[in-house]
Parts: sequence; C-alpha cells; structure tokens
Amino acid sequence: MTTNASPVHPYWPRHLRLDNFVPNDCPTWHLLAGLFSISGVLVVTTWLLSGHAAVIPLGTWRRLSLCWFAVCGFIHLVIEGWFSLYHEDLLGDQAILSQLWKEYAKGDSRYILNDSFMICMETITACLWGPLSLWVVIAFLRQQPLRFVLQLVVSVGQIYGDVLYFLTEHHEGFQHGELGHPLYFWFYFVFLNALWLVLPGILVLDSIKQLARAQSMLDTKATKAKSKQN
Repeated sequence: MTTNASPVHPYWPRHLRLDNFVPNDCPTWHLLAGLFSISGVLVVTTWLLSGHAAVIPLGTWRRLSLCWFAVCGFIHLVIEGWFSLYHEDLLGDQAILSQLWKEYAKGDSRYILNDSFMICMETITACLWGPLSLWVVIAFLRQQPLRFVLQLVVSVGQIYGDVLYFLTEHHEGFQHGELGHPLYFWFYFVFLNALWLVLPGILVLDSIKQLARAQSMLDTKATKAKSKQN
C-alpha cells in the first residue's frame, strides 16, 4: 500500500491507497440487520431445540449457553470462514459477506490489508472453534461426557485469540480505525469483540467448576474403595 493525498475510502490510516476498493452498495443498517436477524433466529431455534431435544432437562443458564455456542458456530464457520477464504478479494467484491467485512473494516482496517495475523487467527477460528462450537451444542444435548472439556477448550481458544487481537492493535497504536468513534471503534471494535472475552470467561469458570466437582467425586469414590480394601 502506498500513500494517497486524497483517499476515496473510509479506512484508517487515512493515507492508505486502495486502488481496487469498491464501495458497498448495501446500506450499513441492512448489513447489521441481516447479521443480527440471523443470529436471533439461531438463538430462538437453539432455545427451542434445547427444550425438546435434550436427553435430560437443561436449566435456563445451560440453554442460554448453547444459544451462544450456536451463534459462535455460525459466526466462526460462515462469516470468519468467508474471510479466511476470500480475504484477498474483499475490497473489490460485492457479495453480502464481503460487504459485511468491508463495513466492519471501518473499525479495523487490518481486515482489508491482508494482515498476516488476521488471516492466521481467523483461519484457525473458522477451522477449529467453528466446528467445535457446534459440537458443544450437540454434546450437551446428548449428555456426552466430553461436554465440559469441549466448552473449556473452545472458550479458552476464543479468549486467547481475542486477547491477541486487542493487544496487537494496541501495540500498533490503534492506527487501523478512528479512535473513539461511537460506531466503528466502540461498537465494532470494542463491544463486539469484548463479548468474546466476557462470555467465554464465564464459561471457562463454569467448566472449571464442573470438572473440579467431577474430579472431587471421583477422588472421594476412589478413597472409599481403597478404605474398604484395607
């Protein structure tokens, strides 16, 4: 990328020259409404499914956590998977998901600059955390023994990627977006990504609690068995 005295794009730093940039022809609110509508449908569908298809009844908290993982599966596999596959073509492409990424890049232009960290992180997220998020949903519905291990692995992976995401941009001086902008910085960059720190953090604590309880019960059982043998 070279400098351009009169940028004709909405991205930061403002001196970027993006010769192959094609502005979105879909309004911002259409893109956001579509994303949140699909996410809402997934939440409602998973909520209903968790109430009827679970092997044993699940509590409200557990059903909400499955809704979260269902949305994660969609975002990781479809949206981030799209970026992983087509990151080189985003600037000039007018597919809905490409336009969604061009809109989000107003808060973090690394997504349209073929940034190596972004490509690697999003590819790992799409290939690992996407399928595993869906497996978490299935594991809890079917009461699989690995369910809390899967929840822990996915949540830790999400936190790790998100921490690196924030720290790398901090290290570069928040130069890839308009610092303090109410939509692009605070909503796109801060709020949306902070969700993948707060909610996985809660789920990590939940997994640790459940796994520690199971290990404690196993230890108690082993101790009693040993006492009987003596």
